[in-house]
Amino acid sequence: MSAVRLLTADQAPLLARPFYGNGDPGPIVTALAHVPELLEVALPFIGAALGPSALSWRTKELVIVRVSALAGCRYCVQTHTAVALDAGLSREEILALRLSGDYREVFADAAERAVIAWSDAVAGGHGPVPDQARARLREHVADHEMVELTVVAGTTLMLNRVATALDLPTAPDTLSRLRLEDLL
Repeated sequence: MSAVRLLTADQAPLLARPFYGNGDPGPIVTALAHVPELLEVALPFIGAALGPSALSWRTKELVIVRVSALAGCRYCVQTHTAVALDAGLSREEILALRLSGDYREVFADAAERAVIAWSDAVAGGHGPVPDQARARLREHVADHEMVELTVVAGTTLMLNRVATALDLPTAPDTLSRLRLEDLL
């Protein structure tokens, strides 16, 4: 049970109702609907940070699943495990991202290993990111990609804290899929 009431379209303030136009918008939106002024600015930002861009869908999911696992966010790990499957990640890759194994043994691509190490450094530490993680990532990405990878990690951390603090529920369809894939 969520820590806050997740608003249905008819319960949402008028300013939040456009976000329900395509049916149930999910727990993040239905929680943020309590503060429509926040919803109006947060969703476009989240969409820009986590939506389609120069980074591949697969790369973004590497970051999102890894950061969410490091942050201990059940909702985001479960939800994005299903998304990562759709983005082409294997069960073994997802398990490694979720801290059930050494990602360096599962991911053969050096660029993907550098992205995961960068995610670890950004999400798992305090203060400056170690020079070694930065140098390793620089071998594989341009400046704009480094900026975007960092924003994806930071946005994910923000959503991890929101979802964890508010104890947002994972969609039943997602849980069913994860059971079928033996990823729950």
